[in-house]
Amino acid sequence: MDDQPFREKTALVTGAARGIGKACAVMMGQAGANVVVNYRTSEAAAMQTVEEIESLGVKAVAIQADVSTPEGVDKLVSTIREQLGPVDLLVNNAGTFDRVSHDQTDWKLWRQTMANNLDSAFLVTWAVKESMIERQYGRIVNISSIAGVRPRPMSIAYAASKAGMIGFARSLAQALAPHNIRVNTVAPGLIDTEILDHVDQQDLQDLIDATPIRRIGTVDDIAELVMFLLSDKSSFMTGQTIVASGGRVTLP
Repeated sequence: MDDQPFREKTALVTGAARGIGKACAVMMGQAGANVVVNYRTSEAAAMQTVEEIESLGVKAVAIQADVSTPEGVDKLVSTIREQLGPVDLLVNNAGTFDRVSHDQTDWKLWRQTMANNLDSAFLVTWAVKESMIERQYGRIVNISSIAGVRPRPMSIAYAASKAGMIGFARSLAQALAPHNIRVNTVAPGLIDTEILDHVDQQDLQDLIDATPIRRIGTVDDIAELVMFLLSDKSSFMTGQTIVASGGRVTLP
């Protein structure tokens, strides 16, 4: 069995300085890929992620870019091509989260959320898909959320953006399937990331108690699924959404 199935592949993970994005980037490096660690503001964390990946004996570069804008994506992708070549493996992970009521969900918040979560996935995918088509190879995974499949009255814009990522991936998967490009989605539930720093501890415990598996997910739980979907182990899968929520998606 090849323990480095992504050897000589170029991987791009957006929002990869920490959390789920970092876990995906490191695992891709372990699998032999040369990895681009995209970040917007967390330069120190991004450089630390790069050092960790480089210690595995592969190439890694940190590239600052706001992937919610066409200008930021153009800068990102042109720099990748100069330094590592065309992108083979893409993880659309960049995004933001806000927990606010409908009264606080104004147009500005709506547009910021859509730009950071959904527009970014579109812009980055569109920037790399033509080279994937030319080479007849590409693997894309979107990081959505359980919020994309279950109601979230305190995160209306976020839930809408994450549902949009699922629909985007499903339709794109059918469009690109003839070119040997697979597109899938992972929808995490409650995961141990910095987002939980702002959650009331009692509320957090209530969520854990309501989770059938009775624990918070880890970033590695999600990264392992991403690796599966990027690899040939999932060669008969495209347009799919895998929910990793400790069983919460089964609840009414």
